[in-house]
Amino acid sequence: MTRTVASSRQGVYIDDMAVGDAATFAKTVTEADILLFAAVSGDTNPVHIDQDFAAATPFKSRIAHGMLSASFISAVLGVRLPGPGTIYLSQSMRFRAPVRVGDTVVATATIKTLDVDKRRVTLETVCKVGDTVVIDGEAVVMADRRPTA
Repeated sequence: MTRTVASSRQGVYIDDMAVGDAATFAKTVTEADILLFAAVSGDTNPVHIDQDFAAATPFKSRIAHGMLSASFISAVLGVRLPGPGTIYLSQSMRFRAPVRVGDTVVATATIKTLDVDKRRVTLETVCKVGDTVVIDGEAVVMADRRPTA
């Protein structure tokens, strides 16, 4: 089941979540995204920004920063599920395939377990380009409880 956020200021309360709930965020990676990410992160590895250098790598052309694609997982968690108010506690991930300019990355987070008492949500996280998994992993976040009257 896919749930949506009730408002732009409040996410889904942990009391309203269920194992299997999922949400997605999609973004087409642009040249500007890569250059801006390099500038803001300080990661100017030439495999990302220099075509001549990248041509001599196993990738044969420039690739997007892995952490740029990984940031789309953060977008799912912070905007969609659980959404606004979510606190990121941990993230494991494996980088499976490269992302290039023009690729649309679809990040999906699916609830695996809930610990309502501790307000902890464990989610499977996957980023795909088409049918190709480019990142997979697991996130743990803290979600808000429904306020008591």
